[in-house]
Formats: sequence, C-alpha cells, structure tokens
Amino acid sequence: MTLLAKRQERSIVPRMYYITTAIDYTNGPPHIGHAYEKVLADVLARWHRMKGEEVYFLTGVDQHGQKVQQTAEKLGITPQEHVNNITEQFLALWNRLGISNDGWASTTDPRHKACVQKILTDLKDKGQLYKKSYKGFYSVRQEQFLTDKERDAEGNFGPEWGGSGGTGGRKLVFPPDRPCGMDEAVRGKEQ
Repeated sequence: MTLLAKRQERSIVPRMYYITTAIDYTNGPPHIGHAYEKVLADVLARWHRMKGEEVYFLTGVDQHGQKVQQTAEKLGITPQEHVNNITEQFLALWNRLGISNDGWASTTDPRHKACVQKILTDLKDKGQLYKKSYKGFYSVRQEQFLTDKERDAEGNFGPEWGGSGGTGGRKLVFPPDRPCGMDEAVRGKEQ
C-alpha cells in the first residue's frame, strides 16, 4: 500500500481526540483564569466534534491539599463542606458558560480514589514505592518542596513561594514540631 493510500485510509476512520484540563484547586471560588482555560478546551473539543472526530473532554477539581484545609479552617467549616460548596460554584459556572465536557474528575470521588489506590498498590508491589524521610523547605502556595535554585540572590525564598523574601539572607529552618509548610518555615528559627 502506498503512503498516499495509507493516509487516505486513516482519514476515513474517525480519530479519537482526548482533551483534559488542569483540575482546579477548591481552596477558593472560580476566577477568570479557570474560565479561560475551560473555554479554550471547549473550543477545541467542539471543533474536533465538528470534524466528525470522537471526543472525550475531561475537567474537574482537586479537593485535597493544605490550602483547602487552611481555607476551611479560616471559614470554621470542615474541609469536605468547603470543597462541596466551592465545587458547586465551579459546576454552576461551567453550566452557565455551556462547557461541553464529557467527564468530570473529583479527587474525593470513590472512582478516583480506587484508581489512585490501584496505581499506588501496583507501584508498591513492583518495589517502586518506599518509605523514607525527607527534610526540606515546602511551599504550601506552590505545593512543592523547594531547592536552592528557588532562592533569590540574597538566599531568600520570595513571596511567589509563600515566603516573606525579607529574611536578610538568613537561612530558614523548620520548627522541630512542624516539618512542612512555608508559613512555618518563614517563622522558623535561624540557623
């Protein structure tokens, strides 16, 4: 079969187009950045459907994390109550914007939990997961551990990481009773 014939044969068979967005953190209500991403993904999904392609468009929310817990504590409600309220706001906005997603992912959904548990169990069974301690600076805002390359010229973690940036070049360490959370690191002791 010639290359041209192969291309023509492939163009007759509908292709599957899969698009997913970031899952939004439920520590606060949706904003223009969330809507922008979903509208762009929706445009792509609709365009591929118009071309006759099978499409699966997935979006959703991340209902876990320290930011969610901190926000719920400030509001005086449980994290689950908070994420349920915020998730309803996201769903209402996607409905109002006419977002045509086919699937919805929620990190507290039993299907999601079962899938993650299976993946982690498989990795553990293959020896890919192991328990080990780690000590370092953690940015709650960015939800990642920080390395020296995230420090500015004076050796500080700036506000983009949740730090004050004004530590006068001092090295920050965690209080011994709380080994993570940038806020705790900023209020930590000098070395």
